[in-house]
Amino acid sequence: MIIAVASGKGGTGKTTVATNLALSLADQAPLFLDCDVEEPNAALFLKPELIHQEEVGIPIPEVDFDRCTYCGRCAAVCVWHAIAIVGRKVLIFPELCHGCGSCTLNCPEGAIHEVLHVMGRLESGRAGSIAFGHGILNVGEAMAVPIIRQLKATHMAGAAHSVAILDAPPGTSCPVVETMRGADFVLLVTEPTPFGLHDLRLAVQVARDELRLPVGVVVNRDGVGDAGVDDYCAAEGLPILMRIPLDRRIAEAISGGEALVEALPEYRPQFRQLYKRIAQEVAR
Repeated sequence: MIIAVASGKGGTGKTTVATNLALSLADQAPLFLDCDVEEPNAALFLKPELIHQEEVGIPIPEVDFDRCTYCGRCAAVCVWHAIAIVGRKVLIFPELCHGCGSCTLNCPEGAIHEVLHVMGRLESGRAGSIAFGHGILNVGEAMAVPIIRQLKATHMAGAAHSVAILDAPPGTSCPVVETMRGADFVLLVTEPTPFGLHDLRLAVQVARDELRLPVGVVVNRDGVGDAGVDDYCAAEGLPILMRIPLDRRIAEAISGGEALVEALPEYRPQFRQLYKRIAQEVAR
């Protein structure tokens, strides 16, 4: 089962839920992928031994000027405007290129070939019985999706893991959609405040209404704010699968880089129960 843990906003406790769910299921040797490639931090809590690293990116065009006739066909077919012809010059903008290959395929002179534009790297290893992987986007790169796509392809193609937990980036943009794509269930972490409710609505729209995925909710810092999240979930038929109270002990553990289930072992059975409830929702 593939579980994507997401949130409409940052700071809700998404990574806390994802990492502690993985630690609570360590006996099932789960796969954990940190897909927040712009700011991966799950390793701070899982503390994996990283033993493999590889550069990843997308293929971008490179022009053979001995064959190029500057006809402009490449620029005409590029919907991303990543290539332009200005007089007797061909301008290529790697930050706009999506690596689709249209310019290469459509060049009548065969004057374009592709080279790898490195956008980041993947690192993988193990945290005990947990198979771990994360992506790191290079500073200055604009597109996280190719890194997330390659991270998932590397670890999930033909994988034999009974459980895979994907820690999504915050928000509801393209990287979040790519993380959710192919999941069996989306676990949305929120907080009971007007800000949490606003962003929960957006996340539900993406996961349930657009991607047609089953959704459940974890309410973090329960006990603050108001009843808006509870009322919304009841009206929308969204199951609240777990509540984590506002507790100074939890904040102290997390700020020290300690996993919740290790600092407060009484939460371990609660996270195992969370997984059982997710499995029940998927079975429906």
